[in-house]
Amino acid sequence: MTSMYLNYFGLVEAPFSIAPAPRYLYMSQRHQDALAHLLYGVGGEGGFVLLTGEVGTGKTTISRCLLEQIPESCDVAYIFNPKLTVEELLSTICVEFGITCPPANTSIKVFIDCINAHLLDAHARGRHSVLIIDEAQNLSAEVLEQMRLLTNLETNERKLLQIILIGQPELATMLERPDLRQLAQRIVARYHLGKLSKAEVAAYVQHRLEVAGTQRQLFPPVLMGRLHRLSGGIPRVINVLCDRALLGTYAQGKERVDRATLEQAAREVFPQASTERRGMRRLLLAGLAVLVAGALVSLLMYWQQPEVTLATAQQPVTESVPPSLNTKAEGPAKEIDSEAALPEVLTWPADVPSERSKDMAYAALFTAWGADYQGTDPCLQAETLGLRCQAGRGGLDELRKSDRPAVLSMRDEQGREFFATLTALTSYSATFAIGANKTNVALSALASQWSGYYSLLWRMPPVTQRVIRPGDHGAEVEWLSKQLARVQGRIVATDSDWVFDDVLTAQVKQFQLSQGLTPDGNAGPQTLNRLVNLADQTAPRLQREQEDS
Repeated sequence: MTSMYLNYFGLVEAPFSIAPAPRYLYMSQRHQDALAHLLYGVGGEGGFVLLTGEVGTGKTTISRCLLEQIPESCDVAYIFNPKLTVEELLSTICVEFGITCPPANTSIKVFIDCINAHLLDAHARGRHSVLIIDEAQNLSAEVLEQMRLLTNLETNERKLLQIILIGQPELATMLERPDLRQLAQRIVARYHLGKLSKAEVAAYVQHRLEVAGTQRQLFPPVLMGRLHRLSGGIPRVINVLCDRALLGTYAQGKERVDRATLEQAAREVFPQASTERRGMRRLLLAGLAVLVAGALVSLLMYWQQPEVTLATAQQPVTESVPPSLNTKAEGPAKEIDSEAALPEVLTWPADVPSERSKDMAYAALFTAWGADYQGTDPCLQAETLGLRCQAGRGGLDELRKSDRPAVLSMRDEQGREFFATLTALTSYSATFAIGANKTNVALSALASQWSGYYSLLWRMPPVTQRVIRPGDHGAEVEWLSKQLARVQGRIVATDSDWVFDDVLTAQVKQFQLSQGLTPDGNAGPQTLNRLVNLADQTAPRLQREQEDS
């Protein structure tokens, strides 16, 4: 049925299929962190890596994305249905790795001998063996114990098998059992994939529409909050709701999804929940009727009471006035620390052409860095000031970690693009510079209007290489070593010959993992950016207004 609306909306393929297609994966900060942990596990020295998450949060899609980034030196066995006995699982591992075992074998010892011989041969050839088990919450305790025993296969240098377990939250609960504590102690990295925030839901929907071939904003920004509540931030539920809403919009001949169509889609997707809500409304109405009737009876009884005359002298009555309403209260009223008091839409000034928004946004960005924008290529001008450009697509977490003012690509309620400079970010509000004016809006404005694309500036490190790699040596490596030591709270070792060795590679990976970056061991632009930002105390900070308030 999905194919019915593709041509109508100008789509080349279904944007909200529930099939785990890696190119449709929206890399929220959570998904970036999850993938970074898996990549770290793939390049690790053996043991277990654990990824958990609720149904539909994108675990399988991330694992497919991982498979696309597996190094050429890795051999991967992927098992999706682990409801198997020990013998069946060992047999499946042999099949996935292409290991030859005696026909009709059922002996656990023979299977393990075959697997061990294969792993030793692979290690001798410089190959790295990785076993990925999806839906691992279905593994029995007996099978999990056998998995632990497989990680006993090792040489003097390293373990021969890396195992990645992917499953629902009950997998983590199961691993807390006393009889599985030995396995739990071998988990070298673990990550729980949470649900999408309201801002991420808006970016997720637009990302999938763009991958499917359209730039049109088929879901208006004002619907994103409702979609987040209906879906609970779970990607698979978002897909089902959006697919049904687009089908309903097509059937009605409308250009964009409206609230009524989205609500109808929710009733079709969650019929039982709708029935329960209707039942709850009936109960609430019945209870309200009882309360109203009781109030009327009490009121009638009060009117029928005889008037009582007080013998005591009347005393003047002094009303207590809340401080917030007392016009004589001293000092300014305290600012309401709430998203509800802020506008939920960022609007571009009607008297200024939106075509000027990009130049005005970059002018505000350069002003934050104490410079005047010349109206040329912003990245070229930045380099003349000892700065670098960083452009990307991400979420609020990424902006918070960068902690620098940024130019954001926004859309108004009609879907038109404009640019604005984000200068401050608190837990409930965002501050934008538009021309000479600053505007505070609720974070929901970002959720509904921001496309996820941003550009920011950061100070160039005192190195000439854009990427510092293992094996490099000299002044760049010295600077990198000292910066890492400062950030990680270590005393840097003095060395006359600064070499990017295995120790420094491990330190870089540790830093990258702590920052949610892919732990590849190379100090590239993002890694250098984070290192510089943590040490640079003179640069404009994105969250300064929050801290000073």
